[in-house]
Formats: sequence, C-alpha cells, structure tokens
Amino acid sequence: MASTFIGNSTAIQELFKRISEQFTAMFRRKAFSTYQQYQDATAEEEGEFEEEGEEELA
Repeated sequence: MASTFIGNSTAIQELFKRISEQFTAMFRRKAFSTYQQYQDATAEEEGEFEEEGEEELA
C-alpha cells in the first residue's frame, strides 16, 4: 500500500522523468561516439586502399 502512494507521488514521477532524460542524453552521446569511431576507422581503411592503388600504378 505504501509503495502505491510513493509511485503516485509527483516528486517521484519527476525524479524518474529526469533520470530518463539524462540516460537518453548519455546514450545518444555514446551512440554518436561509436559512430564517429567507425567513420574514422573506415576513412583510414579507404585511404590505405587508395595508397595501394597509387603504388600499383606507379
């Protein structure tokens, strides 16, 4: 019974809302960071392929 009153409290709802917003923001930063690392690795690999192609033509 007591947990029902706590769960219905506006203060608790605001707490969970704030935690959810913070988690979403952190998750998006991590997702972007992972995507950026992938882009950097891919760019390096593409550069290596171009260098190899130039060496073969020379």
